[in-house]
Amino acid sequence: MPQTSKKFAEIDPVWSRIREEAQEVVKREPLLASFVHATVLNHRRLEQALGYHLAQKLGSLEVPAILVREVFDECYAEAPDVTAAARADLVAIHERDPACRTHLQPLLFFKGFQAVQAQRVGNWLWLGKRWELALFLQSRVSELFGVDAHPAARIGRGIMIDHASGVVIGETTVIEDDVSILHGVTLGGTGKDVGQRHPTVRRGVMIGAGAKILGDVEIGECSKVASGSVVTKDVPPRTTVAGVPAKVIGETNCTNSPSLVMDQRLEVSGDYSI
Repeated sequence: MPQTSKKFAEIDPVWSRIREEAQEVVKREPLLASFVHATVLNHRRLEQALGYHLAQKLGSLEVPAILVREVFDECYAEAPDVTAAARADLVAIHERDPACRTHLQPLLFFKGFQAVQAQRVGNWLWLGKRWELALFLQSRVSELFGVDAHPAARIGRGIMIDHASGVVIGETTVIEDDVSILHGVTLGGTGKDVGQRHPTVRRGVMIGAGAKILGDVEIGECSKVASGSVVTKDVPPRTTVAGVPAKVIGETNCTNSPSLVMDQRLEVSGDYSI
């Protein structure tokens, strides 16, 4: 590897790996060469590639892609933690999703990853009181990716939203680091309350497909919410809950936290029962 390439890899190993994977795709699938060059290989940094790719998707006749890209570029320049989180998400998806073979694939094709990155820019806009533009992005993300995530929601890093279709994340939701969420999940409210009215999801949680978590409830760290469950009460840390309404049926641990191992099997342990 040339000296400049070595130095670049040390600075940003995730982006370096993505570029290597992109070059392999160009060789293996020439039909995608123009797309891969435009999206990845024509850019020097992940921030540039991510802003370009998302802007191409989120732009509209009324707000063209070139203007959307300016917003993304502004965000990435002022809030480098946004793209640091994107790198953590790429690594998380590659490690957790057996269908993900490269770091390049989520960047190009996974709508869960793309939706989270757009929401983070929307959150930056929201905090800057640019509410209408933030809501424009939310609307476009909902239309294109099937994820309706309010721009005021706070989302950590190392997040995987697998498949993504039908995911709803309410305004006052808090999602901490290293959380995995499957399709059809709702993190919603229970009425017209003001203040904190949506769930807080602690570190290392896995939420199964179709689960509904409603109201100002806390999902304790390293817990597992089974598919199809309806949660309206706090979930203790390191437990598995299932059912309608959800009840504790077992225990987990943080050594192999549910969000990392993605084990969706339900094994009742101890004296717990539904």
